[in-house]
Amino acid sequence: QVQLVESGGGLVQPGGSLRLSCEASGFTLDDYALGWVRQAPGREREVISCISGRDGGTYYADSVKGRFTISRDNAKNTVYLQMNSLKPEDTAVYYCAARGSVVATTTPGGYNYWGQGTQVTVSS
Repeated sequence: QVQLVESGGGLVQPGGSLRLSCEASGFTLDDYALGWVRQAPGREREVISCISGRDGGTYYADSVKGRFTISRDNAKNTVYLQMNSLKPEDTAVYYCAARGSVVATTTPGGYNYWGQGTQVTVSS
């Protein structure tokens, strides 16, 4: 059974950093593409970063490029999202999502499995 458990959200001041973790079970990271998807109040879900299975190719939305870094630790079966230089507009619920394919997608509907989400609030 595929499960994804996020952790690491919280309240941070503008300019601060957070690292989100997504511990996966029921599959190995090499066989699935993983994505970080966020949803701000009143807005649609947005894939902000994803990493392909096998080759580990990455994608970043323009809104987070240069500030966020996705990585994975196959030994721990965990994917991370390092978020630096956080802005108030980064405030959202952040979800880890997995796709039953090694090919990542920037479409939220392309992910089959979802974590419970973790709240990130950037505010002074």
